[in-house]
Formats: sequence, structure tokens, C-alpha cells
Amino acid sequence: MLGFFKRAAPPAEACELGRRVVALAVPAGSAPPSGCQAVVVGTDGRTRRLQAARKIEARDGETAYAFHPGPYTADLQPFEAAPEIGLRTSFAIDAPDPQASQQRFDLYLAAEVSGRLELAALAAAVEAALRHELATGGLDLPPCTTLDEWNAFRQGLNQLLYMRFGLTVDDCVPVDLGETRDYAAALAARAAAPAEPFVPTAPAVQPSVKALNERFDPAVEDAKALRRLFLELPCLMCGLRLATMPAACEQFQRQQALLQRLDLVSVGVNAMPALALGAPGQALPAEEQLRRARHSRRACVSLDEAWALLARLRQAGEAALPQLYGEAERIVANLEADWAGRRSVTCDEEAAA
Repeated sequence: MLGFFKRAAPPAEACELGRRVVALAVPAGSAPPSGCQAVVVGTDGRTRRLQAARKIEARDGETAYAFHPGPYTADLQPFEAAPEIGLRTSFAIDAPDPQASQQRFDLYLAAEVSGRLELAALAAAVEAALRHELATGGLDLPPCTTLDEWNAFRQGLNQLLYMRFGLTVDDCVPVDLGETRDYAAALAARAAAPAEPFVPTAPAVQPSVKALNERFDPAVEDAKALRRLFLELPCLMCGLRLATMPAACEQFQRQQALLQRLDLVSVGVNAMPALALGAPGQALPAEEQLRRARHSRRACVSLDEAWALLARLRQAGEAALPQLYGEAERIVANLEADWAGRRSVTCDEEAAA
């Protein structure tokens, strides 16, 4: 009988929490390691944060995570063409918002993490999000940055990391990474790599050359992508409603139209056909499954762009809304196109749509 009351011991790698590991799946009934908090992810993807829990309570089918809030430090490389320029960034998992039904970091765990979140993997995702925003103009970090420009960048980075990952930036300073990043060696390795073969594509239907040459498991990638869309689209729509309330009637109508279109995409994701079936009892050829999976992955790229845009909307004034809503309409159109491509059975059906 005494064994019934014993707490399960956390995994041995739990000692790495707060250092090389940010979050780790732990057995139900165990106590969170010192300084850590716990999140339970249900079978439907909903999460609940356990505050000051002495023992992690989880039901059958649920996954319990222990995570250390940080802070963590990573050297980010904002520009691929200048690897010696870095940003030493300290960040922490944001404190829970009592008014939020689901914390953003908890959603990130539920939608994108499977069992273990390494600090290196999180830092790589943060760097990719930063690079994308700098490349597309969502963030600006000009040479010889003035104090006002730096403060604007710092504020934008903080909003980006919060909306995308549930992180808060504690500090961010420029650093020289020349001693650890050999740009000449990177260029030599790139020149020595075999050239990708040219594949003719139809832009409206076919994926990019790079995507066509990627090798991945369609079933695994499709399941991951659909899970993200299923869990994140409702939260994204909620964020869009709360981000700003347009004063102009025209902008309010644009916002409502965007929400309606996103709602239709979300409903469609919930009723998405199985990847391997073209019809009930009819298997789909492997090349069509690969095409469908690519659409799922591209939809997640648009989802990332939508989170980044939401970060900008939270800081925008009324004058910036027309441009931002125009960008939102482009993102939603891409989501709709990939949603239709994922549902279609053949390339011909997709082109007709």
C-alpha cells in the first residue's frame, strides 16, 4: 500500500532544465524539479498551468511537462550574410496572464513540442523568426542604429517573441561573433555542395524547387502541421479580435472579413480528409500525398507570419492599419490556397480550384 502514495521520480535529464533543456515531459504523479513549473496538455490540445504544484496530476492520455522559466541566453545571428554580427539575447518564459484562458508558451508546447524542448532548438526557432521579420521589413535594424531605432527594434522583438513563443526579452545587446562564426568556411562549404537540379514549376500550383527536393515523411509532417493549425488558428483569431479596435468603419469591416475567412479555414482544418485517402476506401498515390503534405507545411509558414503580424498589430496606431490589414489579407489568402490544396485529391483538381 505504501507504494501507492509514492511520487514518481522525474527523468534523470530533468537536472538539465533551466540550462540546456527548457521543457521536458515528466511522469504523472512526480513533483516538478526545484524552480520549475508544470503544464498539462490534454488529448484535445488544451492546456492547464499548475502553479506551485507539489505533485503533477494528469489523467490518462494527458502529457505533463515540467519547464524552467529561465532566464536563458542565446547568441542570435540576425543576418545570414553577416554571421559575425550577433545579438546576445536573454529571454524568459512569460509570467502567466490571469486573464488568458491559455498561456502562449503552453500553446507552443502543445502544438509544436514533442516530449522535449532543447534550448538550442528554441534559440534556432527564435533566430529564424527574427531573420524572417528583418528580411520582410517587419523589424528594422539599420547600420549605425540610433537610440530611438534600437528601442523600436527592441520593443518589436519583445512583441514578436511573446506572440510567437510566449517569451519575454530581458536583455539584448550587439556582440561580435567573429571568433565563433567562420564566414569563409561557410561560403566554401556552400560552394562545394552539389547544385540543386532545376525543376520547372507552375507558381500557382507547384511548390518551390527547394521544397520539391526536400526529403521528409509526409505522414509525420502533415500530422504536425494539421495539429498546429487546429490548435493555433482559434487562438490567432482571438488575438486578432483583441489586438486593436479600428475606429474607421472601413478598417473594422476588413477586420471582420479577415476573421470570417480565418474561421472558415479553421473549420476546414477540423474536417480535413486523411492524407492517404483520395476517397473512402481509395488509397491516394504517394506523389499526391507528398503534394498534400507540402501544402500543410506551407500553411504553417503562413501561420508563423500571422503571429508575427499580430505582434505588429498590437503596437500599431490607426494610421498603420490599412497597410497591416493588406498584409493580413495576403497571409489569409495563402492559408486559403494551401487549405484548398491540402483538401484536393489531384494537381488538376487543385489547379481548377
